[in-house]
Amino acid sequence: MIATDVLVIGLGPAGSAAAAVGGLKVIAIDRKKIIGEPVQCAEFIPLPLARRAQSAGVLLQRIAGMNSVLPSGAVTASPFPGLMVDRAAFDRALAHEAQCAGAELVLASTLRGVDAAINVARVATPKGEVDIRYRVLIAADGPHSVVARELGLAPLATVNTRQYTVALTHPYHATDIWLSQDYPGGYAWLFPKGARANLGLGIDQSIKRDLKTPLDALHRQLVAAGRVGSEVLFHTGGAIPVGGMRERLVFGNVLFIGDAAGLTHPITGAGIAAAVISGERAGQAAASYLGDRDAAALREFEDDARDQFGASLARAVTRRNELNKYWRTAAAAQDNPHRRGWIAFPEYFAEPEAA
Repeated sequence: MIATDVLVIGLGPAGSAAAAVGGLKVIAIDRKKIIGEPVQCAEFIPLPLARRAQSAGVLLQRIAGMNSVLPSGAVTASPFPGLMVDRAAFDRALAHEAQCAGAELVLASTLRGVDAAINVARVATPKGEVDIRYRVLIAADGPHSVVARELGLAPLATVNTRQYTVALTHPYHATDIWLSQDYPGGYAWLFPKGARANLGLGIDQSIKRDLKTPLDALHRQLVAAGRVGSEVLFHTGGAIPVGGMRERLVFGNVLFIGDAAGLTHPITGAGIAAAVISGERAGQAAASYLGDRDAAALREFEDDARDQFGASLARAVTRRNELNKYWRTAAAAQDNPHRRGWIAFPEYFAEPEAA
């Protein structure tokens, strides 16, 4: 039996930010052999995270704006400043911060079970299974959280993504977004990163199963337009939570953060900033709870998360629900539903539709 103050499950941005708390004994596990790989992300971060992109090899290029393409072909250009990063290098830089703060990182390891009644987690490591007794458990293990399953919580609603890395034929400093009935429950994107770009899409597979055919069609379209190369250099994919925040983020001494907490934006799929912020706040809450004997610290963590993210996530869930009425109808080929369902348009921020 190993004992620790804080056990963090998952070393993505949320888990690494939480593990960097310092002043406590922290063990953080991740199932990957190499932190950050494979990349399952469009690799864009907003400007408030710029200080997290200072490590060597992280920053790839700056983004100035976003072009939103409606079904009619109409294009709306919007300011959308941010940074494209090497997500694997970004994740490793955060994990390095945690390690420098004293956290023990255990890779290629999988959570097998959690007995919350006695504060023990069973973990399969390269050296065999081990029981870890924790005082606080922080779940940063993504949209299909094993911690949530072990606590008997309902799974989060997700959309699936498919993404290609392709060569760019010329420098580009905006992100392109395609809104279409071809991508029900999601959208398609082109995110430039220097000489290459991430070209991908997300789809609700309860509506449409096939992601490859529409992505290949968009790729051919951009090749014909002379914008990208025909070779797919890499491909990846993954799940993105789209149901909004969990009903609860704290269960006794177990905290949920990042994707595992449902903090990813249900319309855009953006989740890195919320992951880092919630991770930092969870680490601070654990330190207050354990080090300062502040019994209210964990409850305050949840209150803060709801204050910071609740309204934005609730609006996005409402817009998703509105869009879901249109996907299998002729209206999905019209611009208006997509204007109401995408952040670049003023309709998105208008009052909810009447029932």
